[in-house]
Amino acid sequence: MRIASFNLENFADNPKSPDVLAERIAVMRPQLERLRADVLCLQEVNGQKTSTQPRVLSALDKLLENTSYANFQRVSTLTVKGEPYEERNLVILSRLPIIEHKQIKHQFAEPPWYKKVTATPPEDTAKEVTWERPLLYAQLDLGGGRGLHVVNLHLKSRLPSNVDGQMLDQYTWKTASGWAEGYFISSMKRVGQALETRRFVDSIFDADEQALIVLCGDFNAAVGEVPLEAIRGAVENTNNPKLSNRVLVACEQTVPESSRFSLYHRGKGEMLDHVLASRGLLSSYRGTEVHNEMLHDESVGFATDKLYPESDHAPVVVEFALKDH
Repeated sequence: MRIASFNLENFADNPKSPDVLAERIAVMRPQLERLRADVLCLQEVNGQKTSTQPRVLSALDKLLENTSYANFQRVSTLTVKGEPYEERNLVILSRLPIIEHKQIKHQFAEPPWYKKVTATPPEDTAKEVTWERPLLYAQLDLGGGRGLHVVNLHLKSRLPSNVDGQMLDQYTWKTASGWAEGYFISSMKRVGQALETRRFVDSIFDADEQALIVLCGDFNAAVGEVPLEAIRGAVENTNNPKLSNRVLVACEQTVPESSRFSLYHRGKGEMLDHVLASRGLLSSYRGTEVHNEMLHDESVGFATDKLYPESDHAPVVVEFALKDH
């Protein structure tokens, strides 16, 4: 069984620029087909509004046309109105039957309260710091009474959050202190999402200590950084060997270090996209691929989507010798 994660980078359908989507599909559909995934977790799938119907994922539909994924079962994140978000939806596509699914946001970690110290005018009281995106969960039917728990997530980016009065324009900060506070707030959101993810995973383990769990997504963090360490629950951090069955393993650790990157930033390869597996899956683990051969550095000058229509993230696919049905 092959389980893949892929951040499509603001994958959208703009009726005013149909050629842009066509160009993206031309280079990205072969990437999806190469994955040969049985379960595909996607991030940054934008929704499209129609004049008469609720928002839909029409860009994704066009991407999946004439592929095996078009017939897969699908779930995605939804607004309170029951339609996809305008931007950055999470999607799970599965060849296996989806027997349960839900999204999680502030159910396992309430938003913290924080009073900004550099805002202009000054804030009088603390305000909630909420994260924008929920987690997306699906339980898949492996047959024989067995289930596979899949969590798709996209943690807050490293870009600083807005601080009132601290921006000269969209890209320029007024003070270094303002930038630092915006960066701190984004970090708070990212680690808060990580805490909620870990608590949700523990709720699955509470019901079944041997649960088969995979977490896929754009973590915006590398192994060793706080968000990923919070989610993994390594015994080296808890100092409690009784929790060893609850440790999550970053599958890309078996990929040679020289090839272990899913995004380029300022000339440096970083592994920000991960597939984490529970101990119960390790006996069937066979290997990880990071399809980064054609990855471009979109952090440099003039690196526009027109020049590089593919995603700035590389897909990650993990193979397990799991038999279903």
